[in-house]
Amino acid sequence: MAIVLLFLAVLLGLMALGWHARKRRQKAIGRPAAVPTDTGPDHGTFDGFYVATTVAGDPLNRIAVGGLGFRSRATITVTGAGLILALRGEDEMFIPVSALRGVTRATWTIDRVVEEGGLVLVAWNLGEAETSTAVDTYLRLVESPALLDAINLIFPVSTGRTA
Repeated sequence: MAIVLLFLAVLLGLMALGWHARKRRQKAIGRPAAVPTDTGPDHGTFDGFYVATTVAGDPLNRIAVGGLGFRSRATITVTGAGLILALRGEDEMFIPVSALRGVTRATWTIDRVVEEGGLVLVAWNLGEAETSTAVDTYLRLVESPALLDAINLIFPVSTGRTA
């Protein structure tokens, strides 16, 4: 029994070390913007799940900084100026329209596989313009078509690529 407990303690320690090493490697990645005071008209608020944010085009490379590291319940608000992402337990984050690169559907990302097109993939640039990192944020919502329609009001939605 002591050997099993020791093994589990070592395993948990290695997992914590790995997570901290990932955060150190990603320290140069910018943080999500705070919500500005004027966000323009509200085009809709949607409840769902935040699945992950990964390096663009690499759905197995999770971003661990800026409150983006863990899955959680989320509220996504589409405004005239961009998207407000409210993750449970984190400060609200803002994705300005100018940072958006595309919006589409996806089927899988790190630790999550769903039905065809069951995830909404928001491709955007995280951080300041000159030092930004291209990332993909994956959201799981029951009302995905309504979210895509709302985003289409501020940014043309493409629905071709699935990850």
